[in-house]
Amino acid sequence: MRRFTLQIMLLVLFVSLCLGGYLAARHILNLPFRSTNDALHQKNSSLTLDFLIPSGTYLDERITIGEVIQIRLKKEKSIYRRAIGTISDLIPPRYLLVADLLLFLFWFFCFMVLIRIFTFMGYSRSIRTSLLLAGIIYYFIPDFSPGRLDDMVFLGIPLLIIALRICLVRRKKRRREIAI
Repeated sequence: MRRFTLQIMLLVLFVSLCLGGYLAARHILNLPFRSTNDALHQKNSSLTLDFLIPSGTYLDERITIGEVIQIRLKKEKSIYRRAIGTISDLIPPRYLLVADLLLFLFWFFCFMVLIRIFTFMGYSRSIRTSLLLAGIIYYFIPDFSPGRLDDMVFLGIPLLIIALRICLVRRKKRRREIAI
């Protein structure tokens, strides 16, 4: 009973930390940009929001920090894609696949460590969960290979492993019911 209670407490702590971070980020992103930046300048803060101001864009009084970040990221995305596109054309495709695999394994390792520390989940279940979460993260982040094929592979393989495990458990359960 103590182990179960400790596990529930750790999960509640983890969820509350994630929820608190989400709510704090949402509050910060909904602040008005100009007044927040002016207040930071008046206090002589070492960190101001000037680096977020996109060149050639008018910012009115009502625009929020989140909207400025969206404008800034839209402009940067094309520069990133152009830069990565020119670099990835020079690198052989098999090295790009190795870099993609290492990126996927990095996220897998991060989730595996997180799951094993904060839960008492077994290794096989935590491996499947970590593979799935790493596949989801890999699908949404920029990677070294252009296109969606590698994203679908890194997301599809964990889904296939989970589906195979579900089928094996159901088959084993069916065999037990037949044997009884």
